[in-house]
Amino acid sequence: MASDLFQAPGDAHPDRTPTQLAIAARAGDLDALDRFVRALHRDVRRYVTHLSADPQSADDLTQETFLRALGSLHRFEARSSARTWLLSIARRTVADDLRTKASRPRISEHDWQLAAERAQPRNLPGFEDGIALAELLAGIPGDRREVFVLTQLAGVPYAQAAEHLGCPIGTVRSRVARARTTLAELLAA
Repeated sequence: MASDLFQAPGDAHPDRTPTQLAIAARAGDLDALDRFVRALHRDVRRYVTHLSADPQSADDLTQETFLRALGSLHRFEARSSARTWLLSIARRTVADDLRTKASRPRISEHDWQLAAERAQPRNLPGFEDGIALAELLAGIPGDRREVFVLTQLAGVPYAQAAEHLGCPIGTVRSRVARARTTLAELLAA
């Protein structure tokens, strides 16, 4: 039980005080809540910095960890130390952040617009440019070409294109990225 964890007087276990503070904070003690956050803030920040390998986002991840922890403090039962509980929340917070970042569209290594402009002959009327673009687009597979034209040429937002095509927004982003890569390869050839 939680009370057995705290019975030994003079016990210098480093997790004892934060756990006691978490229990007191759960009961509504605002001073204990403040001391709980202060006691573990440095550990959480160091941990999320290490896990995310991104010192710039460490403050945001630390704040998100504490927001999640405080939102679920009423469920903390001291089966483990508060430090262990909080660091597990931090780990899930970083994992969620990494998943979110991975689902965002990546910037292509190739600037397809710049490459297309450089490949075009100079001093020609716009008609030839349209023909050259149509030929390049013909080299892209149909599903990618449709998404590319919708989002990059017509300016339709990704979410709206996904809705129109009946597919997830991640699929739209993926197809656009692949279309850009194919265009860059076609222009390089």
